[in-house]
Amino acid sequence: MSERRARPAVGNGRKSVWRRALNQATTTPASPPAPRPEAAPPEPAESGSVVQAALYRDGIRISAPESLADTFRELRDDPDGMAWIGLARPTESELLSLAAEFDLHPLAVEDALEAHQRPKLERYGDTLFVVLRAARYLDAAEEVDFGELHVFVGPDFVITVRHGAAPDLSAVRRRMEESPELLKLGPEAVLYAILDAVVDGYAPVVTGVQNDIDEIETEVFRGDPEVSRRIYELSRETVEFQRATRPLVGMLHSLMAGFAKYGTDEELQRYLRDVADHVTHTSERVDSFRQALTEILTVNATLVTQQQNAEMRALAEAGFEQNEEIKKISSWAAILFAPTLVGTIYGMNFREMPELHWALGYPFAIILMAIVCTSLYVIFKRKDWL
Repeated sequence: MSERRARPAVGNGRKSVWRRALNQATTTPASPPAPRPEAAPPEPAESGSVVQAALYRDGIRISAPESLADTFRELRDDPDGMAWIGLARPTESELLSLAAEFDLHPLAVEDALEAHQRPKLERYGDTLFVVLRAARYLDAAEEVDFGELHVFVGPDFVITVRHGAAPDLSAVRRRMEESPELLKLGPEAVLYAILDAVVDGYAPVVTGVQNDIDEIETEVFRGDPEVSRRIYELSRETVEFQRATRPLVGMLHSLMAGFAKYGTDEELQRYLRDVADHVTHTSERVDSFRQALTEILTVNATLVTQQQNAEMRALAEAGFEQNEEIKKISSWAAILFAPTLVGTIYGMNFREMPELHWALGYPFAIILMAIVCTSLYVIFKRKDWL
């Protein structure tokens, strides 16, 4: 550690400007960590989590060390160099070796290990710690996959710690190596490129979510019973997307606040302002998505209520019609039961029975049946049963 601290702080003049710009990046700068007792730093761990490490001078790659130990050694030997180290889900020993070499703050290292952090920008001495939430849209599953990226930016190094598949930092590295005039601006240029890649990755997500919302609107008015579940799931993804994009607006404005005062390169200022514009536009779109989904959910609830009311009305009408049919059937059954009762009584064939041997017995029985049936018909008709 003493060898690194003895290295000159200024190479071509840009590192001192970067230190001053870091002071403006946050409103409440953290106090530098207290000096620790001299102790041998842990040996750099070697594992497959080191995606790529490279050393640059004046925007040109001068070496690609195969291990963290080689990267540390070569950076010590080149005071004007800049190291760019990429890690994917690193182990604790790897981050501790980086912390010992580059004097990273323990709180930042702890955040990088645990992940699941909110997007933020913190300054620890000469080191800027940035947490970003990258996103990508999965067409097959029609859902948004979120990744987390931690970036340590110092006077002569950039360390990226990736938790998730997005973003594709290898494409960022290729882009910067193809633009040495931009890369020679130092670690702040690399931070811009990473921010730009993360923000550009939001565009397909915005398009995918917009398509999902359009499909949901169609399903709502088509009466799809599964649409409520899809609205809820997309609303949750939109909330996560909003949490990833909204803090970036304030973070970029913090970086932009120090442009004029700390002499940030004019070309880099333009690039960062462009990224800030894209972030603002994306954040506004995400806010509109959430409002649209809320309105769609309200419309869907209204349509479901209307459909339920229509079904209840149809059931009530069907029940009323059934009751009317039952009334008619009951009325005719009563009417037909009357002559059956009279005929049954006079058909019992008892020897001693009134009117059995009466000459007018048969006409009397017929007339009695007719009177009873007519009376029942008139009664049921008056009650609208027939």
